[in-house]
Amino acid sequence: MTLGDVDIEVREGTYGEKVIAVEPGGAEFIPLSERHGRPLNLFWTWTSPNMEFATIFVGVLAVAAFGLSFWEAVLAIALGSALGGITQGILSRRGPVYGVPQMVLSRLGFGYRGNVLPAGLNSITAGIGWFAVNSVSGALALSTLTHLSQVVCLLIIVVVQIGVAFLGHNLIHVFERYAFPVLAVIFVIASGVILSKAHPGASHATIPGGFLITLGATFGYAVGWNPYASDYTRYFKPDVSKAAIAWWSGFGLFLSCAALEVVGAAAATVLNPGSALGANPTGAFTSLLPKTLADFTLIAIAIGAVAANVLNIYSGALSFTALGIKLPLSLRRAIVALGFGTIGFFVAWNGLASAGTRYSNFLLIIAYWIAPWLAVVFCDQILRRQSPDEIEHLLFNKRHASWAGPVAMAVGMGVSIGLFSNQTEYLAPIPHHVGSAGDLTFEVGFVLTAVIYLTWRLLADRSARASLAAEASAHQV
Repeated sequence: MTLGDVDIEVREGTYGEKVIAVEPGGAEFIPLSERHGRPLNLFWTWTSPNMEFATIFVGVLAVAAFGLSFWEAVLAIALGSALGGITQGILSRRGPVYGVPQMVLSRLGFGYRGNVLPAGLNSITAGIGWFAVNSVSGALALSTLTHLSQVVCLLIIVVVQIGVAFLGHNLIHVFERYAFPVLAVIFVIASGVILSKAHPGASHATIPGGFLITLGATFGYAVGWNPYASDYTRYFKPDVSKAAIAWWSGFGLFLSCAALEVVGAAAATVLNPGSALGANPTGAFTSLLPKTLADFTLIAIAIGAVAANVLNIYSGALSFTALGIKLPLSLRRAIVALGFGTIGFFVAWNGLASAGTRYSNFLLIIAYWIAPWLAVVFCDQILRRQSPDEIEHLLFNKRHASWAGPVAMAVGMGVSIGLFSNQTEYLAPIPHHVGSAGDLTFEVGFVLTAVIYLTWRLLADRSARASLAAEASAHQV
């Protein structure tokens, strides 16, 4: 399809609503004849992936690692999850309008080439990083349940995940739909037992800035789904209710993240910090449950890990194809997903022995880059007033350049991380000297990136208007 002088890349092949079929193509525009689905699908699509131990462990970290009281943890969890849910809803609305994945929409603010920065980061953090994190939690649960070696269980989990992600979009939605009632029933019962045993009034030695670090970690967990938002709405018809899309995606994400993280915080008030953060925190958590319920919860944790990772590997593959690298094969997305899954297996294998520390660092790193990316995306959305046709022209125009985006994001990340990062691998000067500052990296990164981007764009627009006025004046003379 050609729009002006630009060839709009349209996904080839016939896919429709087939479930057991490999989705063709990669990050191309979804033709209107292939559009299907309803907004309610987004509720379980964004709820099921968070009903797993990785979510619970965020709450465990808030109390056992960052030293918050239960109620302090609840407040930080609610704020961080709400922020991530709101941005998820906003981003999801654009999928049906433009019919492309989130990292193709990102080209608007970053330009075709400049978009390599966020799309490349998302390929790594989603297709490999998040994939490894969730594979570890699933493998530990399966190992605790079956007493098989952790490596064997990891291999089982990874094979299932790759199989679902390889087939693609339709199977993923169906998997999340049928996983939802199973996960919901088991986790609701288990959560009731854990909350009944909790000691909300227990006192802890809060580390300096612990609340802000927890806020960053909970925001990082929820917002980690934001670069995938329109990946799962781009198949909807353009006239579908945008309010329903925003509600079901944002609410599903917030509810699942906040609920299970609060349960994790409750569990940490009962568990010894050493066991809660030890070699097998999954086993420590389920030890608080009766044997039969513990076994069902371990099964749910393994299913939840698969539910999360089919999204991670699928969207990671879409982000890679959005880099603009030409893969002529019709199954390019599926083949990239297979490659990411293989790499993710070895990364997860390496991380089996030290999940706790690496996980808290990883959550913060996610927030470090996604917050500046969001600043560019939202600022561009506010400034841009083109029609859908004009925007589609920009999405696939290789000459479209917007260096304000990548420069603002790079500077925002560099300054905020350099001055405010607070984690085991790097303690920046400000939290080192002012412990109560906690970790303000994502907040500073967002604001600084937004200021740079808006200033650049406004100055550029003013210069362009002045040039046009000068040309018009010259013609009149």
